[in-house]
Amino acid sequence: MSVKVARSKRFAAMGLGLALLAGLLSGCAGSQEKETVRFTFSKREAIGFMTKLVEDYNASQDDTEVVLDTSGVDVVSASFVRGNPPDIALANYNMESARFVQRGALSDLSGTGAASRIRGDLQPLMDQYGVYPGRTSALPYSVMASSVIYNKEIFAAHNLEVPKTWTELIAVCDKLKAAGVTPFYATWKDDWTIAQGWFDYSVGGQLDTLDFFEKLAEAGTEVGPGSEASFRKDFEPPVEKMLTLAGKYVNKDAASRAYGDGNLAFSQGKAAMYLQGPWAFSEVAKTAPDLQLGTFPLPMTEDPKDLRVRVNVDLAAWIPEASKHKEAAREFLEYLYRPEVIEAYNASQLGFTPTEDASGTPDPRIEGMVPYYQNAQVYQGPSVLVPKTIPIMNYTQALVFGADPASTLSTLDADWARLAFRQ
Repeated sequence: MSVKVARSKRFAAMGLGLALLAGLLSGCAGSQEKETVRFTFSKREAIGFMTKLVEDYNASQDDTEVVLDTSGVDVVSASFVRGNPPDIALANYNMESARFVQRGALSDLSGTGAASRIRGDLQPLMDQYGVYPGRTSALPYSVMASSVIYNKEIFAAHNLEVPKTWTELIAVCDKLKAAGVTPFYATWKDDWTIAQGWFDYSVGGQLDTLDFFEKLAEAGTEVGPGSEASFRKDFEPPVEKMLTLAGKYVNKDAASRAYGDGNLAFSQGKAAMYLQGPWAFSEVAKTAPDLQLGTFPLPMTEDPKDLRVRVNVDLAAWIPEASKHKEAAREFLEYLYRPEVIEAYNASQLGFTPTEDASGTPDPRIEGMVPYYQNAQVYQGPSVLVPKTIPIMNYTQALVFGADPASTLSTLDADWARLAFRQ
């Protein structure tokens, strides 16, 4: 090979290498121009849905790269302490989230297009966990409604109508029991199933929980026998009714049955009713995908106008004050609240969309709750409004296992007063 030819090949190779390097540098420069937004998402059952949503958003524009973070609540809380919180979050709205609100750690979202579309009658549910003056710190994204799940096939076989009063409920239970059918399937081995179902439905079906907890907060350290509101005084009547159902109309092995056992047994037609949330539908469907199920509020009074369903803000959106990418996070927030996006998410999770312009046909299994949600005949369960430092789940489990209601509820009063004193 001649020197001239060899030199030409070296130059050609150098030219190709420089061209490739220039391309790589250009690509790096392009990627560096994208602003990174860290997005925390807390609902593990919907990670697949949200992963695809983030991919679609990133592909739809060239300015922002949203990075999905599913590390969990504890990690998020620690990130606030370190001064490095996520840029935006969709997280369960509860007492833990409220800490960030009350301390002014979340930015004001009142001026966003998303905020302008939120139903005003849902604001009390958000405010029940606390507010920061002059700010809309979080926006509801998904509202989960819970009530009695019932087997439509069993009801039809025994010519039963959905009960709308306490007397009608007892009549349905008696008729089922006489026919050899277990009215309710209970899973008392898992204390949370008692708290969110039996306890919350009973109390929320008879009391105005919003009013009760407002009065409780006002009483503070004085909660007890002489206060305007107290657990002992106000909760004892609904708890007694809960224990009536628990004592006469459940499976005999309720004390040893857990949530997974309940889903399987209910799918096998071993009871007519089940006090669980819509998350149980997918578990029941694994065994009985064609089982005809419906929902209705647990009636606790003799007036059908008192019927309401338990709700919780399953997901709320918020953007921390400490975020270094607020504007980019707000742009992603607006994308999340596009009707086709937020409604698709809620349809996938059997949740309710909290926007005024929400449309779409609900899943037949939750149709029984739709009119109550639309008319704001809802309440947040007392079990989620009691701070975690008070072992409310243990107390509800003790009640169904035979603890004295008056004594247990008095203990709850004392716990609340002590907590108010420490705060």
